Amino acid sequence: MSWGSELWDQYDNVGVHTQKGIDFCEKFTHFLKERSAVEQEYARNLKKLVKSYQPKKKEEDEYQFTWARAFVDMVKEIHDLAGQHEVIAENLQSTVSRDLQTLIAELKHERKQHLQEGAKLQDQLTKSAQSLDKAKNKYEKAFKDAEKSLDNYRKADADINLSRAEVEKHRLVMNQKSNTCEDCKSEYASVLQQFNTTQQEHFFTLMPQVFQHLQEMEEKRVVKVQECILQCAEIEKNVIPIINTCIEGMAKAANSVDPAQDSKLVIDRHKSGFPIPTDLPFEDLSVMSGSTDNQNNTSKSQTLPPTVKNTISGGKSKKRGGIFGLFGSSKVDDQKEDFSDLPPNQRRRKLQQKIDAIKKELAKEQAEREGMLKLKDVYANNPALGDPNMLDKKVEENAQKLDAIRQELQKFEGYLAECEGKRRHSASGDSIHSSDSSGQQHPHQVSAPGTPQQQHNVYADDDSDSEKGPIDGEGEEDGDGEFDGEVDGDSEFAVIGTCRALYPFEATNEGSVAMSENEEMQILEEDQGDGWTRVRKSDGGEGFVPSSYIQCHYYGQDQV
Repeated sequence: MSWGSELWDQYDNVGVHTQKGIDFCEKFTHFLKERSAVEQEYARNLKKLVKSYQPKKKEEDEYQFTWARAFVDMVKEIHDLAGQHEVIAENLQSTVSRDLQTLIAELKHERKQHLQEGAKLQDQLTKSAQSLDKAKNKYEKAFKDAEKSLDNYRKADADINLSRAEVEKHRLVMNQKSNTCEDCKSEYASVLQQFNTTQQEHFFTLMPQVFQHLQEMEEKRVVKVQECILQCAEIEKNVIPIINTCIEGMAKAANSVDPAQDSKLVIDRHKSGFPIPTDLPFEDLSVMSGSTDNQNNTSKSQTLPPTVKNTISGGKSKKRGGIFGLFGSSKVDDQKEDFSDLPPNQRRRKLQQKIDAIKKELAKEQAEREGMLKLKDVYANNPALGDPNMLDKKVEENAQKLDAIRQELQKFEGYLAECEGKRRHSASGDSIHSSDSSGQQHPHQVSAPGTPQQQHNVYADDDSDSEKGPIDGEGEEDGDGEFDGEVDGDSEFAVIGTCRALYPFEATNEGSVAMSENEEMQILEEDQGDGWTRVRKSDGGEGFVPSSYIQCHYYGQDQV
């Protein structure tokens, strides 16, 4: 159906209707803006809520339980869920709202253009109608004048009192008025015909085109509104899979809760390792009547074992230092380095955590060293990329850091072995610890990067009866810090790899060998954690060299 044929006389109402359509688009735009603000505010509040319930640093131990980890996972999923609401808000603003604003601008321009064209056509028709009215009025006046002149002539002609000249005068006036009337009549007919042509063209050709343009504009607006509503639905639909994934993650977090594992974790965390107290003996007061009050008090205080006392008192001891305890030491300050103030099980757990952290740091530094050495080789092969000597300082710092980490690792492994009731038999390990605790430095240690600290009486020839290396001592060390056997001084070491000297080294310790830069050697025994590697030179000489001074290649694996 066409507006031009059905609404030919409703031009003003059509104009009002199209304006209402534009107003609706602006209303839709305001709705999308407010909807986006709601989504943004909701996402912001969700993220704020998630942030407030994130685990604090002091609460990390509590979040090792499965129920606590499930809660954290659920909170993370809610954070992702908030992100999807932000996506909805951004897409509504960037696509739907922007398209509507563009449509509104286009509709306003088109509507103004079409209404101006229609107003112009209406004005033309109005002017044509005014011309017709003017010609018709003129014709009516001329016709009346002609009729009046005709009556006057007839009266004059019938009047015998009038002269012939006066009668002739009335006749001439009559003829003049008749001619004028005919001219006005012809003009009126011409204007009428012209008006009818204009009116027919106006209502059947020109105005239908204007109505058709307005109808197409309105239909385009309706289709665009439909598309915008579909886009809103599509935006919601696109985030549903991710939202479902978040919900599935919450369900998975709930299913990961394991009460048995949490119960075991409570045992591992709080188990002291002390034995359960035995039955208390009966004390016959009549037999002990001769004892002094002091002895009685002493015996009474010894009746309860420490674990029972701790249980009764809640396991807490109150300390008061300074003025009203305001300047007393904190819990962290009271914590000993070897955790010897903790029960056996808790001490073992803390030491193992410390050892794991040190090993992680050691692996990180070793990977960094490997990268620097590879980069140095690249610079050496292609000097245009960089100067290899510029990495010497970093390699030296890394080597010193590696030595410090290895020494710290040995120290805490010793604490762990002591905690487990084992002891280390390596005299060289004891000498290293003594050297570390004394803090003495020897002149040759700062001459080159990564030189391990001097070992006292730990380097000797292969044929001697003394110790074989920095921590070789009396035998080989297993993973638990125990030595599983004696090493015969006359035994031959198997070649396990090759190495190349990165720096020159002067043998200043007994048992070490000198080497020059880029010298190729065979590896007889890898670094045991003390910073020294046993090698065999091309001339048959054997001894120890600093591990940080050489680049190693072990058979079956690549290691720097």
